[in-house]
Amino acid sequence: MSKATLMQMDRVVISDVKTDNRLRPIVEAGVDSLIASITETGVMKDAIHVRKKHDGTLHLIAGGHRIEAASRLGWEDIEAKVWTNVTDDWALLMEIDDNLAGAEMNALDTAVFLATRKAVYERLHPETKAGVAGGLARQGLATDIVSFAESTAEKFGVSERHVRRMMIAGSKLNPDEITQLRAAPKQVTLKDLTEISKIGEVTERSDVVTRLAAGTAKSATDARKQINAKPGDALISDADKKLRALQDAFARAPMAARRAFVADNADVLRDLLDALGDEATPAAEIVPFIRAGTSA
Repeated sequence: MSKATLMQMDRVVISDVKTDNRLRPIVEAGVDSLIASITETGVMKDAIHVRKKHDGTLHLIAGGHRIEAASRLGWEDIEAKVWTNVTDDWALLMEIDDNLAGAEMNALDTAVFLATRKAVYERLHPETKAGVAGGLARQGLATDIVSFAESTAEKFGVSERHVRRMMIAGSKLNPDEITQLRAAPKQVTLKDLTEISKIGEVTERSDVVTRLAAGTAKSATDARKQINAKPGDALISDADKKLRALQDAFARAPMAARRAFVADNADVLRDLLDALGDEATPAAEIVPFIRAGTSA
């Protein structure tokens, strides 16, 4: 197919532009911000991009928030760049890059867009796939091949490591999980997405996503702890958990560290022993614990 061509830059009727099958839904805050800007300045800074198919229909490529803002303001038409000879992948890549470069996106949307961009990039540049690139390199023919991570990092001014982490996290999510996570009361973080991407068991993965979406877990790590908790764990008080942690740390410490701890905290320990007196935990139960740190 011939190269994509900018056919014209003109105003198009908003109702004629099809806006379905977008990578992410409209964000109300983004639309509100645009409406406020247009109301104040009287203009929309950037034109939308549309694709004119062979049957004459117009399909939105980039500018979902712009066309929504114009519609809510009562505009009948909007300035647009109209493209022809456009493939699905070319249109998708433009939508992705328009959002990555200009929109304020959360971790989830960024991860999804980067993962999709990688898939499109490798379809358009199959020589950059790991297997192909590696084979060409062994033949000494891959000196000019640029990886997806390197290309994207340079394009958007971020590190290759950041691109890889976001891309991996986004590639592990299926459409249902993306929809659920977008509905979560608290936005998921890159750490959450990375944790989810590590889960190989489908049932646990689904459970983690469900808990985040319902707001019953504060993070993916917390959700996994809830799922894997033993039946009696919920009955253990916070004080008992901290006591166990202290006892475990003391037991694992070498003798020299135990002695140093007791010596450094001798006054506090004596006061605690004196204060216990006839309370529920008699001093007799604690003395062996103290002596364990000082005995030879």
